[in-house]
Amino acid sequence: MKKGIDTLQSKIAEAWKGGGEHRIEHQHQKGKLTARERIEVLLDQNSFEELGMLVTHRSVDFGMDKEKYYGDGVITGYGTIHSRPVYVFSQDFTVFGGSLSEAHAEKICRIMDLAVANGIPLIGLNDSGGARIQEGVVSLGGYADIFYRNTLASGVIPQISAIMGPCAGGAVYSPAITDFIFMVDHTSYMFVTGPNVVKTVTNETITSEELGGAMTHASYSGVAHLVAENDVECLQSIRRLMTYLPQSRLEKTPKMAYNLQPSEIRPVLNTIIPDNPQQPYDMKEIISGIIDADSFYELHANYAENIVIGFGRIGGQSIGIVANQPAHLAGVLDVNSSKKGARFVRFCDAFNIPLLVLVDVPGFLPGKDQEWNAIITNGAKLLYAFSEATVPRITIITRKAYGGAYDVMNSKHIGADFNYAWPSAEIAVMGSKGASEIIFRKEIAGASDPVAKLAEMESRYADKFANPYLAAERGYVDEIIEPQKTREKLLKSYAVLRNKQIAAPTKKHGNIPL
Repeated sequence: MKKGIDTLQSKIAEAWKGGGEHRIEHQHQKGKLTARERIEVLLDQNSFEELGMLVTHRSVDFGMDKEKYYGDGVITGYGTIHSRPVYVFSQDFTVFGGSLSEAHAEKICRIMDLAVANGIPLIGLNDSGGARIQEGVVSLGGYADIFYRNTLASGVIPQISAIMGPCAGGAVYSPAITDFIFMVDHTSYMFVTGPNVVKTVTNETITSEELGGAMTHASYSGVAHLVAENDVECLQSIRRLMTYLPQSRLEKTPKMAYNLQPSEIRPVLNTIIPDNPQQPYDMKEIISGIIDADSFYELHANYAENIVIGFGRIGGQSIGIVANQPAHLAGVLDVNSSKKGARFVRFCDAFNIPLLVLVDVPGFLPGKDQEWNAIITNGAKLLYAFSEATVPRITIITRKAYGGAYDVMNSKHIGADFNYAWPSAEIAVMGSKGASEIIFRKEIAGASDPVAKLAEMESRYADKFANPYLAAERGYVDEIIEPQKTREKLLKSYAVLRNKQIAAPTKKHGNIPL
């Protein structure tokens, strides 16, 4: 028995070396942790249980039969984050550059199957040079096996991807199907075709960082939800994200301990909206004033900044927040903000996370660029996402709610449970000036002083429509509330909606405008 135990311990020790000390040191020199070090940071201490440690590849071509490493470039298993179980795989760049082989893919597929079967989140730490070219089509088949499982798991368990090195070619599509993508600044990148191919095909010279670096995907493409300065910060951000999410679609959102205060009134909320309706303000100040202290977890902070999305807590309960941002492009809806909001709404609905929608929107952004880039279809994505959502949905109109954007932003007409408005709310087809120029154009044109006449007509229109009272009379708004009492109202509203259930029509699935 002793000989057998010694042999086992020897093999385990060899597996822990990965591609060897030299390659581990090279990984550290690039500012990156090893695959095992990342798992240690991500999971609770001593909670990781490895599966498939002694797996090796089966390739014999190109001298591969003479070069084998235990684990075959990926570490797989399970552990806990804040004492809740998760499955994880961590690609090891020190072994064949983390390239994906048949055996490598099988290890990932196994834990994906286990995660779905047991209703446990899946976290992938990606650091790979792509398909292992020595295995040819076998490695491509391995990628397809993973993509298929990503799709089956979508909406069943949360799937989180961390890009912690290269992720190129077909490898990018697995993270793209998952729910959230984290990247590390200056050490991770994603692209379908790299700079060399781009140079060959288009004659364009571009660096990997410019083409697919973390900030490129965080600000231009919207592929990355969050960018971290280093590996440790990235992994700690994932740990924090997990506190807002249920384990699977079968669970309610986690609820943190919260002691209800004698008064939940927040007087600061009465002071944020400017008297001048054209003056911007920061919607994040309102978010901070409404939710539990320090509980806002923003996503896509640098992409489509005219809409804000993220998680927060109300009385300890996790919620998803979608809010127009008047401090950027006046909070207008456009192609990118519609896509950003729609994907987030659908995630929250899939995993039973109640929604809070804060509205200050002057409409959809006009222009040829928007029309040519399908603002019609993309705007409809946000409309569709809200309309099909069955989780508790509460809307607060803080100021402008104009035109079709009023309908789209979780209005009562598309199924919101409670709609509240602040006294500063303006609910109308358009702004007073534009409406007056259309409705009263004859009176204005015939006036001796058209400017003064326009001002008079604008005031008349504003008195009638630039307020929330007509909408309240119609029942489109349930209640007009003082801003400082918003938090109290939400605490009661979410409590009464906690067991909400809706029987949706039977169908295979809808056809969201993609």
